[in-house]
Amino acid sequence: MKLSEKKVFIRFYEELNDFLPKEKQKRRFIHSFIDRTSVKDLIESLGVPHTEVDLILVNGKSVSFRYKIKDGDDISVYPVFESLDISDVQHLRPKPLRKPKFVCDVHLGKLARNLRMLGIDVCYKNNLSDEEIVRISLSEKRTILTRDIGLLKRSEVTHGYFVRNDDPEKQTSEVLQRFQLHKIIKSFTLCLECGNKLVRVAKKDIIDLLPDNVKKQQNKFFYCVNCKKIYWAGSHFKNMNLFIKTFLKMF
Repeated sequence: MKLSEKKVFIRFYEELNDFLPKEKQKRRFIHSFIDRTSVKDLIESLGVPHTEVDLILVNGKSVSFRYKIKDGDDISVYPVFESLDISDVQHLRPKPLRKPKFVCDVHLGKLARNLRMLGIDVCYKNNLSDEEIVRISLSEKRTILTRDIGLLKRSEVTHGYFVRNDDPEKQTSEVLQRFQLHKIIKSFTLCLECGNKLVRVAKKDIIDLLPDNVKKQQNKFFYCVNCKKIYWAGSHFKNMNLFIKTFLKMF
């Protein structure tokens, strides 16, 4: 028996268009299918990770990712809403994470360092596998930041974001704005190497670990108990402050 081809009409809104070829962006287009599948699988087959989606309307009604598409369905797919109240419709992900925390993939080391400089809680190691990133995300309730769309398409991932830019400074600006992190910025409170909280330490307690010129010129020090790194306001501090101010100007 020959299977007949069926069609749905579908449109993606706002930044979800970033994942589509140009001819399908910002317009409703026809998608053909033979076997019925879930709307989640349909969306991801078109290149959009489910973690980027917060609302799906089929024929004007909100549906879950499990909805099985039918011939003639009219589908609208929306990204995460920041200002519009859609509390009365069916959200597709668990509730937003109350305290923004992140885990970066292995290609976003500079972004992780920049966010840590701003006091944003980021887990990053340059040897984490995709499986470890997903495990950390779920167990520690962290949003995955990645440039790997495939990682966000994994069914177990609940919170993730595809970083559009490839320049670390632009990535930092993008993430700050996307997650509205300006209210929790606390510069120079986290270790840039491991992300652990820094503690104030007396000069006399670390005097033997300091270079001679630092012993003479500096009196205020912070210490990471995890990786044993010592911080002070050296010549690099002025440049780091200017770097931070550029991001604070966005808000």
